[in-house]
Amino acid sequence: MKWKKYTIQTTTQAEDFVSSMLADLGIEGVQIEDNVPLSEEDKEKMFIDILPELPPDKGIAFVSFFLEPQQEQEELLEQVKEELETLRMFVEIGAGTILQSETEDKDWMNNWKQYFKSFVMEGILIKPTWEEISNKQDYRCMIEIDPGTSFGTGKHETTQLCIQQLSKYIKEGNNVLDIGCGSGILSLICLKLGAGSVTGTDIDPDCITATLANMKVNHLSEEKARFYQGNLIDDLALQQQVGQEYDIIVANILADIIIPLTPVIPNHLKQGGIYITSGIIDFKEEAVKETILAAGLTILTITHQGEWVSITARK
Repeated sequence: MKWKKYTIQTTTQAEDFVSSMLADLGIEGVQIEDNVPLSEEDKEKMFIDILPELPPDKGIAFVSFFLEPQQEQEELLEQVKEELETLRMFVEIGAGTILQSETEDKDWMNNWKQYFKSFVMEGILIKPTWEEISNKQDYRCMIEIDPGTSFGTGKHETTQLCIQQLSKYIKEGNNVLDIGCGSGILSLICLKLGAGSVTGTDIDPDCITATLANMKVNHLSEEKARFYQGNLIDDLALQQQVGQEYDIIVANILADIIIPLTPVIPNHLKQGGIYITSGIIDFKEEAVKETILAAGLTILTITHQGEWVSITARK
């Protein structure tokens, strides 16, 4: 099937902001191209002896997104253009032009796999299911992951911020709610670190499928986990299914979803329970903080990685 490809010319400074804006509009799976030199850490992760020489970095970046032919594109593109103009108030976005082309599924649906390599975070080895590990070290645990068409390899800053906080706060036997579970990576980590049970939700049915598949790959019992499709913000039936009294609630989503979600959180959190949020672009940090405080929660920690923010609070 042919997909419509739209490419935004922006700046390297703004590429994360543009990506976050697209995600806020429900656009998934962006592609970023720039000539920013790789760090030594990045080079190690590439597992390539001789890297291609990049042209000089002129601060220009191209952020591409893909739409199915049957999607209502004109209205969405107008929203993208409006949001780009709003972003100009916060960051230099450069040209902000949008170019259109076509691409086949085969061109991009699986190409990303060559860049997903195993890595260690908080003593946890996270590896793709298709990669063999010869160097057996003493890790806290190992997670095998195949994101499929859902979000979540663990490499994004927002997920790493969550892993840091979960590693700090999770205790043996804890009951965890994972909102926006994606590939299930955070649910898997919680179970491997000793959580007694995990409940996950996501609005995308592909995420539930991917999470259940990753549970099997990691030999985790489905008796300890429940996963539901739906939006916890306004789905009363889902709120009842999910239930109350969680020790930890983690929401690695986006600021524009965390803000309406947070008033619902105290109804599902134990007294003294921990609420971990991530996916917050830095210029929306204050708005999320205000929402968390308005919900009667106490902010414990605010951590940053790149342009992304994680806020941890307690009931």
